[in-house]
Amino acid sequence: MSMSPSVAVVGPGAIGTTVAAALHEVGRTPRIYGRTPREQLELRVDDDRILVPGPVQTSPAQVDGAVDLVFLAVKSTQVEAAAPWLKALCDADTVICVLQNGVEQQNLVTPYSHGARIIPSVVWFPAQAQPDGSVWLRAAPRLTLPDTPAARVALTALRGTRCSVELSTDFASVAWRKLLQNAVAGLMVLTGRRSGMFARDDIAALSLAYLREGLEVARAEGASLSDEVPREIVSAFQAFPPDMGTSILADREANRPLEWSIRNGVIQRRGRAHGIPTPISDLVVPLLAAASDG
Repeated sequence: MSMSPSVAVVGPGAIGTTVAAALHEVGRTPRIYGRTPREQLELRVDDDRILVPGPVQTSPAQVDGAVDLVFLAVKSTQVEAAAPWLKALCDADTVICVLQNGVEQQNLVTPYSHGARIIPSVVWFPAQAQPDGSVWLRAAPRLTLPDTPAARVALTALRGTRCSVELSTDFASVAWRKLLQNAVAGLMVLTGRRSGMFARDDIAALSLAYLREGLEVARAEGASLSDEVPREIVSAFQAFPPDMGTSILADREANRPLEWSIRNGVIQRRGRAHGIPTPISDLVVPLLAAASDG
């Protein structure tokens, strides 16, 4: 693999734009593919604006061959729609780095990978799409990847950029911890409120109970997580700016399909498989599913 692998970003939303801007800043501008034509991407960081030249290519017919690395930054509900891009961009030598929520990324993407190696990721930064099409990055971006040879391709591509990469030998534990955070964020959809709601004692108590339910399932799945994780996650939400949202809330506000299955439904499904009662999930999941259906 070259020290400067050829890179494509599929899905230039909030996460995809952040990664594309990080690469562009250091002279590694990726090829950009998505549904919406744009002349450029814009990332806002504090008082800075990073403009990534386009255009965003909107037809797989515009792809001129396979690349070394694809950052797949579409939501789990959009993977099937992204399949033509993967067909055009991937071969057996390609690595697909999946920038999505959940612990089922490999299973979701494998049917469309065309022999490419797939690496899951955990995305640790809040990036919010703005009404004008720009993206507001509200914290330093970082990714956690499993410590595998394929992951080192993404590490090489992002080395020296503002997006740091950590390789984990216990990726399952990291991924499940992030999933628990994503799961409790689903409560924002049911209230229509942002992170400030976690300052309420009743919401904090409900969140802790939900997280402890998820923690039992995560441990049954092999994650090594301490009893303190639920409290740490709630405390983190309480420390966020009160207007901080989450991607699933943004999708609800825009009346788009929700990633309820991979963020919340997975706790219920895996709990049932292990014989673990999930009474809070049994209430939350159908409500989120109904919100997704419209």
